[in-house]
This record gives sequence, C-alpha cells and structure tokens, in this order.
Amino acid sequence: MYFLLQLLVIVLAIISQEHEAIAVYVRPYTSVVAAVNKHTDAAKPVYSVQIMTDSVNMQYWPSNFLIDIDAPFTWYDCIVQWNIYPGSCPSNKLCRGPASCEEFECTQVRASYSYTNPSCSPETNSSTLPGWRYCTCPVNVVSPMTGSCDQALLNYDEFTVTKSDGRNPFESYLGAYPFAACAPSSSLASFPANVSGVMAFSSSIYANSAFFEPLKNTLALCIPSKPSATGVLFIGSGPYYLLPQSNVDVRSYLSYTLLLKHKDSFGYFIKVNSIVIKKKSINIPANTTTKLSTMDPYTTLRTNIYNGVVRRFLMVTKRLRPAMPVSPFGLCFRTSTTSLRVPDIDFSLPDGKKWTVSTTNSIKQVTKDVACLAFVDGGATSEPAIVIGTFQFEDNFLEFNLENSTFAFSSSLLCKQTSCANFNFTLTQSPYRL
Repeated sequence: MYFLLQLLVIVLAIISQEHEAIAVYVRPYTSVVAAVNKHTDAAKPVYSVQIMTDSVNMQYWPSNFLIDIDAPFTWYDCIVQWNIYPGSCPSNKLCRGPASCEEFECTQVRASYSYTNPSCSPETNSSTLPGWRYCTCPVNVVSPMTGSCDQALLNYDEFTVTKSDGRNPFESYLGAYPFAACAPSSSLASFPANVSGVMAFSSSIYANSAFFEPLKNTLALCIPSKPSATGVLFIGSGPYYLLPQSNVDVRSYLSYTLLLKHKDSFGYFIKVNSIVIKKKSINIPANTTTKLSTMDPYTTLRTNIYNGVVRRFLMVTKRLRPAMPVSPFGLCFRTSTTSLRVPDIDFSLPDGKKWTVSTTNSIKQVTKDVACLAFVDGGATSEPAIVIGTFQFEDNFLEFNLENSTFAFSSSLLCKQTSCANFNFTLTQSPYRL
C-alpha cells in the first residue's frame, strides 16, 4: 500500500511538472515580418511588400504586392485552374484553385466592395472552366494606380511570411489561407516593374492581416524614404526593434489614438482636431474626416484647410525665397546647397496627442534648386477633407491595431537616430520550430 502511495505521488508530480511546462511555454515568435520597398518608376511613388506565394523545388517564390490599406481583398496576376498538376501551369505564372459562385464567400466578397465604379461590369455566375462542372466567381478589382476596373476570378490562395520575434526573421514560416483573386496581366499595366498585384491590409475580413493565426490582427508598417532602402512590415502585436537601438522596443516611441469607422470603406480613419504650426492652430470643422492612405503620395487637404495651412506656413518661413509652384504643389521655395529647415507641422489629435510632421516629411525636394511644401490642395469639396499620404508616413513607425481599434504613430524616427531601413533582416534560428 505504501509503495502504491509513493507511486501515485511520483505520477502526480510528473503531471504537475508537465502542466507547469505547458503553462510557462511562450511562443518564440510574436509576429511575421516582410520587406517593404519604395517604387518611383510609376506615375506616383508607391510601396510594395514582399510576400511568398508558392514553393518551387522546396524554395519559396517571393512576389511583390502594392501595400493598400483600403482594398477589400488581395488580387494579383495569376491563373485559376481547377485541375492543377505538375506541368499544367505555365512556368512564369502562379496557378490557383477556383472558388465557386455557389459558395457563401463569393457573395460576401462581392458585397464587400468599398467602392462603386461606373467602369465595372456587373458580375455574373455564367462563367466556368473547361472540364469543371461548377460556375466560377468573377469579382471586380479596381486598380489603385489608375482607378480602372477589371474582372478577376476568386480563388483559394496561400501566402507565406517569415516568423519573427521583432528583432530578426526566423528560418521558419507561417502561412495564411485567404480568398484572393486572379486578375488578367493587363490590370497591372500601370504598376511599377516587378510588382504583381495588390495586397489588402484594410479592415476587411478578407484582408491579409486577419489570416495569420494565432497572431493578433495588428499591422505595423514602416516605409522607407528611398528606393535603395528596405522598410519593414509586421503582422502581430510586437515587440518591434530597429537598429542601432537593438534593445529599445519601438512601441515605446508610439502615441495612440482611436481608429474610426467610415461608411462604405474598409480604410483607416482618425480624428484630427486642428493643424498647428508654431503654436498657431488652423481650425478644422468638427465633422471633418481624416483618412490614412498608402496610395496617395502626399497629404491632401480640402481647399479651406489648405489655404489656412499655406497662409500660416508663409508667415513662419518669411526668410525663405519663394519659387514658382511645381505641380502638384502650390507652395515652393528656392533652395541653396543646404537643405531647408522649417517649423514642424502638428496634427493635433484627441486627448492631447499630436503627430509631428518635421521637415523631412513636410518639404519635398523636387529639383536641385526648388523644394515644395508636400501638401496638396484637394479642391473645395474633397471628401475626406484630409487624406494623410505616404510622404508623411516615410520613416514613421505606424501600427494599425484592429483588435483594439487604435492607430499608433511615432512621428519621425530620424529624431530617434534610427529609420525604417534599420530592421535587421539577418535570418536567425527559431528557438523552437513550431
């Protein structure tokens, strides 16, 4: 009997230790990470993220996608085939399995469009694939470069991204399996070279950041200021680290404000109370909406707000020599061999928060001798009244937290002696291959 009691005690101790081990286990990765690049070989500067779309001979095939925080779903240049087997797909194309028009997701994706476009044709359920007895699911896609519309076919997709602890990428991967769409190659005619589609990072349930389970639905974005530099995109809650401050979590630099919902859009919106230049506020109407955009290159202001900003900016830059405006800008200055230094522009947000736009994000050098205020007049009736564009994002760390409906921003990282180009992309071994 005594022996049995001793044995029972030993068994319970082992079970207890196992439970303790499970309780203290911490997943070695906190996010997935991908490289971000700036492209200047299109009609406007845009930014892409490199995501792995397929595995060829045990090697992942990376593709570049435009980063669109407004798109309802991802679409790119690929082919839909119902019967995929070795050799059935052209060597220069990706092939994906079709979604049927009878599936619930087909109707739901079509209903998710956050845009109306007169150039879009009505979708029908009459198309099919040779040898496949089901109808396919055509969906409309609108190019963020031109606004033109094409029809694509909804498919079952797979995207793979490198796991990370926020310091380095690991030599292990995490897959996402969303619905996406295969569009004709002609849809990408105005895209930069080597960019094969649009990656949706909006608040849509079909946006890619929602599919990397078990990670939190949080997008962190840090876009570079030069095509020669590599920025970084995270999905997951952090921490995030940039060199040379390898022990400083970038989240310690962030201020937070609420994300707002806007009718018929999956984009991200915030409340801006006023724009402040050298302690003087340019008032903004109480019902003004401010949108965040990765497809608008410069901040666009409704005319009445823009005029107030320009008047105040002229008052505080009297020492600068004016120059003829260079489109799309309305206020430009002559420059010498030294860079311009101008007062900060602050977006004043609720709860006393402010997003500071310093010289590097407010002044655009357009020629050797001319630099311009990188804010654009959107017209008397532009809606939203304020759209904060990517020039103001560069070398700022941004976090879109869809779990808590918050938007976080760092203001310029250059003031912290780092930049978006300072993530360490050196691969490291994951502590556990899970």
